Amino acid sequence: MIDCFTYETAHLFGDALASQFRLRHKVFVEKQQWGVPNWRGMEYDQYDTPAATYCVWRDDDGQVRGVARLAPTTLPYMIKDLWPELVTEQELPACPEIWESTRLGIDHDLPKELRRRILSELILAYMEASLRNNVRGLIGIGYSWCWEHSFNRQGWPARRLGPSKAIDGQECYVGLLPVSHAHLQALRAASGISGPVLRTADDILYAGVAAQ
Repeated sequence: MIDCFTYETAHLFGDALASQFRLRHKVFVEKQQWGVPNWRGMEYDQYDTPAATYCVWRDDDGQVRGVARLAPTTLPYMIKDLWPELVTEQELPACPEIWESTRLGIDHDLPKELRRRILSELILAYMEASLRNNVRGLIGIGYSWCWEHSFNRQGWPARRLGPSKAIDGQECYVGLLPVSHAHLQALRAASGISGPVLRTADDILYAGVAAQ
C-alpha cells in the first residue's frame, strides 16, 4: 500500500513526511552524492511546497522505504527552472492537467525483489494519484535507462520531449507520461497487481467515519 499525502494531510500519516525526507537524504545525498539542500539527515528542495503530493511506501515499522513526488506545472517546477532547453517538441507545460514527477527513490539496502515490488507500486501510485487529481499527463526528467526499465517495460511508455543531456555522467532526457484508465490497466497487467495501491487522507477519514 502507498500512502499519498500533502503538507495539509501529512498529520494523518504519522511520521511519513519527515521519514520520506530522511529516505531522500539516504538515496540522493549519501548514495548519489547530489549537491542538494539538506538538514539533519533530511533532503529537501524549493519544490517541497504545500502544492506537492507525496507517495510513499512504508515498512511494518512505518519507516518510508520508497518515495515519489508530484506537483502541478502551474507553479514553478524543476524542469522549467533548470532544464527548459530539454523540452523542444512542445511548449513547456503550465496547466493544471499536467504535473511534474520528481524524487522517485527506493531504499537501496532492501532485497532486490522487494525493491522491484516497491517500484511497481510507486509507478501505479503515480497513475492512481494522477487520475484522482484529474491529471492527464506527467512530465519528468530521468536517466535513459530508468525510462526504459521503470516505465516503458512496465507498460507505460514515455513520449520523449527533446534532446538528451549528460547529468551525473549519465544520459538523461525529459519525457511525458500519458495518464488514463487504459494505461492504469496496462500497468496493473504488467505488474501483476490487480487492485488499487493508493491510500489517501479521504480513505483514512472515510474509514474512521464508517467505523463509528
